[in-house]
Amino acid sequence: MNKKMIALAVAAASLSSVATAAEVYSDETSSLAVGGRFEARALMKDTDTSSNKVTDKTRVRVNIAGKTDITDSIYGLGFWEGEYKDGEDINNRHLNAGIGGDFGKVVYGKTDGSLAALTDFTDIMAYHGNEAGNKIDAGDRTGNNLAYIGSFDLGGNNLVLNANYVFDGDNENVAGEYDVNGYAASAIYAMDMGLAFGAGYGEQDGYGPLNTEKAKQAFGALSYTAGDIYVAALYQDAEDTLVDGSLIKDSKGYEFAAAYTLGKTVFIATYNFLEDSDNNIDLRDSIAIDATHYFNKNFRTYASYKFNNLDKKDVGQAAASDEFVLGARYDF
Repeated sequence: MNKKMIALAVAAASLSSVATAAEVYSDETSSLAVGGRFEARALMKDTDTSSNKVTDKTRVRVNIAGKTDITDSIYGLGFWEGEYKDGEDINNRHLNAGIGGDFGKVVYGKTDGSLAALTDFTDIMAYHGNEAGNKIDAGDRTGNNLAYIGSFDLGGNNLVLNANYVFDGDNENVAGEYDVNGYAASAIYAMDMGLAFGAGYGEQDGYGPLNTEKAKQAFGALSYTAGDIYVAALYQDAEDTLVDGSLIKDSKGYEFAAAYTLGKTVFIATYNFLEDSDNNIDLRDSIAIDATHYFNKNFRTYASYKFNNLDKKDVGQAAASDEFVLGARYDF
């Protein structure tokens, strides 16, 4: 997530208590910090063969961030984050280095695409949500990616600009189905009075074996923060994108999110809808609620439930099943 943007537009002090990474080394010009999380997650849902099956979704993330001053206003940086789940290989979520300054920062490697800053408006739940934010790979986190982000103070208001280009080459998508090649850009304006809004657009080449036209996607997002209350909305319109491995010629979707902080507990609800507009088929339709209790800045527990409104006659038992998740998370 864009932490500075979330702090301004999503009131992160209320919605999250992520611990600051620990500095493990520093000298006059350089520093190194280590952070991450241990997160136990138990998912209960129906499958096509059994009811109320419990699946272990436990994971651990570790990140290392380095920074060194080059001049009084220019610095070099590097960042790595890996995630491990039992029985799987380590997933390199971030792996990049670059240069920064008053102009912002430019990095190359595996890093977030520019559309992620917009889906962050409503992607605030402990587990569920973000079903309508079906980003193309070039707008999401991917490798072979040259990315820019700049945050500018405008008299108490804040402007965040993102742009990235994913080069053509040996850079497969998550499923290994095609090489990612495209670009994305977004702009977010957060006002001091609690209102924030943003828009973004991305394109990437058609999916190799399908030989389609360029995938195109546009996002719009809006949020408002008032004390302990936060509300947000996200809208997307896309052409030639993949949903669950299927090519969708024309899709539209939206997500609404609301959060309320009561002491050390945060209550969140979201509604997600995504449709195949050409064929008038619902791809996502769900209401999710969760509650997260923060014992301190390092430890939290949560419960999350998704009410799935899809019809099992159309998509099958597993795809239409409700879900219940219990989690415990330790940040360091």
